[in-house]
Amino acid sequence: SKPLRHSTNIKEKIRQHLLAIDRQINLKLLASGGVDSTVCASLLTKAVPPSQLIIVHIDNGFLRQNESQVVEKCFSEININVIVKRAHHQFLNGTTTIKQPGSHYSTDTPMLSMTTNPEDKRKIIGDVFVKVTDEVIKELKLKPEDILLAQGTLRPDLIESASSMVSTNADTIKTHHNDTELIRKLRDAGRVVEPLKDFHKDEVRALGYDLGLPNKLVERHPFPGPGLAIRIICADEPYIERDFSETQVIARVIVDYNQKLLKNHALLSRVSGTTSAEEQKELRRISSAIKLTATVLPIRSVGVQGDKRSYSYVVGISSEGTPNWGDLQFLAKIIPRILHNVNRVCYIFGEPVQYQITDITHTHISRKTLAQLRVADAIVNEALQAYGCIRRISQMPVVLIPLHFDRDPANRMPSCQRSIVLRPFLTNDFMTGVPILPGSENLPMNRCRK
Repeated sequence: SKPLRHSTNIKEKIRQHLLAIDRQINLKLLASGGVDSTVCASLLTKAVPPSQLIIVHIDNGFLRQNESQVVEKCFSEININVIVKRAHHQFLNGTTTIKQPGSHYSTDTPMLSMTTNPEDKRKIIGDVFVKVTDEVIKELKLKPEDILLAQGTLRPDLIESASSMVSTNADTIKTHHNDTELIRKLRDAGRVVEPLKDFHKDEVRALGYDLGLPNKLVERHPFPGPGLAIRIICADEPYIERDFSETQVIARVIVDYNQKLLKNHALLSRVSGTTSAEEQKELRRISSAIKLTATVLPIRSVGVQGDKRSYSYVVGISSEGTPNWGDLQFLAKIIPRILHNVNRVCYIFGEPVQYQITDITHTHISRKTLAQLRVADAIVNEALQAYGCIRRISQMPVVLIPLHFDRDPANRMPSCQRSIVLRPFLTNDFMTGVPILPGSENLPMNRCRK
């Protein structure tokens, strides 16, 4: 009964919001075709007359394979008219102005196609979204003052963006495209309608069922508004700080703990000083069972450590033979605790990594890198659908990273390839969750090998 009660209340709030305005107002909704914007669109069609609702789908060039066609078809099936605006060029060449932390000064960013900082990328994309929708308003010959922006913003979006709507002292984890500075100014001016802002993803799905939306729409995996653009790790140069070499040595001590203990390695205290006797026993068991190799990757990953955003190293683990995934999960938890400058641990499939990587493949957002990631994303999602895993996994981001493995430094082969990261994840609220281990009931390895 909760979703039904909420949907009725939300529709009534929207009506009251519009009635409080003393002139004809149109609602403009940015519709990605995902669960949030689709539920929001369905609510709005039931709350306001069709003549007052303008639903815009912006193809920013960062969407999945054939995504715009899928969005048009999905909205058509639920009798919602949508305007499609193709704006690849505007986004790739878009910029924005960013306030400098702790000062009154602002600076203009480079074009998105030349930007490597993930936060700057998000802010550019969010602001270009608004600018492009303003173009749609002009094309429709409407007055900007007669338009309110409607968004499918969820509570987790506001929390991760550190919006004052949910907290006064939260740390920004990542700026969502629906909560940039430009959006906040519109919100402060009373020009934004966000009927789902108090909801989490699981509640929005329940609301979608309540509204009678098809299962295939409600059950779609979440896909970020900035799309593939934020799933490309961009870099001009390798991330190698003064602590890189020491971090590499300690990571190897952790995964080869038993041998390092026998040799009384000089940096053993860095591990024993931050772990319990039981954890050290577990490290000895794991490192005795299989030969593992740890490699600090010269890239930065956005993560959360404590309740704070971090932007730090990634450790890759490889092995001789198939590892025990439970043991790798133990290592993935303990490595960032010992090494505070590491916020993510991944497993590298294939042969053990022999050579330390100290360079990267120059990578920006471009039509080529987008095409590489788009194809990889399509292959992964087709496999999940084909082998019945799509409903067992909450989300599996597919990420392009600028790393070229397995190059003998003696051959002096330049870094010219990129690699793909898969991150299967299980969650209800998309705020907290757990990784899905290969071989588990949710991700059977016999199907993965096919």
